[in-house]
Amino acid sequence: MKAFVVHELTHPSKIPLTTDWPLPTLKKDQIMVDVYAAGLNFYDILQAQGRHQTKHPLPFVLGSEFTGRVSHGFPIPAGCQLKPGDRVFGVASGAYADKVAVSVNSVLPFPDSLTFEQGAGLFVTWPTSYEALVGRAKLQSGEWVLVTAAAGGVGMAAVQLAKGLGAKVIGAAGSQEKLDIVKKYGGADYTVDYTKKGWQQEVLKITNGRGVDVIYDPVGMITDCLKCIAWKGRALVVGFAAGAVEKVPMNLVLLKNISLVGIHWGRYQVCEPGHMPSVYKAVLELLTSGRVSPPVVYKDVYTLDTLGDGLHALESRKTWGKAVVRVKEDDSRIEKAKL
Repeated sequence: MKAFVVHELTHPSKIPLTTDWPLPTLKKDQIMVDVYAAGLNFYDILQAQGRHQTKHPLPFVLGSEFTGRVSHGFPIPAGCQLKPGDRVFGVASGAYADKVAVSVNSVLPFPDSLTFEQGAGLFVTWPTSYEALVGRAKLQSGEWVLVTAAAGGVGMAAVQLAKGLGAKVIGAAGSQEKLDIVKKYGGADYTVDYTKKGWQQEVLKITNGRGVDVIYDPVGMITDCLKCIAWKGRALVVGFAAGAVEKVPMNLVLLKNISLVGIHWGRYQVCEPGHMPSVYKAVLELLTSGRVSPPVVYKDVYTLDTLGDGLHALESRKTWGKAVVRVKEDDSRIEKAKL
């Protein structure tokens, strides 16, 4: 089968596609899935170079988030309610391939209302943003939310979810093109360019001097954002895409009576697995009910052959929304289109 295999640690742009990789070997708690689409993530770039905390023995197939169908002709563990042909989404090591072996605890039924490309980043990106806003920040309808890197994968999801939950959203990004995208696709109420000096004053003006109730920051710029946070605001530490881990001045936390709140969705699997199903249920209900618009997919959909280009575009911050790779065409939609 085709697979994006890391034989030696290097940048993904230097890795050629492997066309004769063997099928995965199923363990007793796993099912085989035909991969239709997979999400591109920054940590893939780090893993390929051995720079991520999760290290796989060489050689290994890159990729994690995916959508697809349960494969025909392979055993299904006792008690698993899925059957061959079912649409699913999930996460498993080795998703950049024609097929992937996935634990039954890491895959869920995928709604017909979304395309495989729209769901390719659903398993990690969307629950991260939902749990951050609802579970950690306790977002209330009518509150102000500032989202940094709002045109990116988790940022766009945060904008969409916050809007669906009744918040007023200010999307922050570093170019007019991305600000336009945040408004057009994410539905942000306002946008600000955080590369401009004094951008926090614009946020304060938008909020009539009060500041924002919630900061959602996957960049690593909490300190800058605290200049426009409201009294008793909550600042969500989502990640450090800019590369440096911040050292926040604690006097700012004290003076405004604010909360600094972390979100690491992957750790819930270890520390609070029983909470995860309710988060997925809430996210899917928001999407299928229409309260939240479908996940935004970057305009260039990559293939396994051009995956290196896609990861390079992601690394260069040229993408917006969720960048995905299409592994297999959705034959069912093709057939419906012919009717």
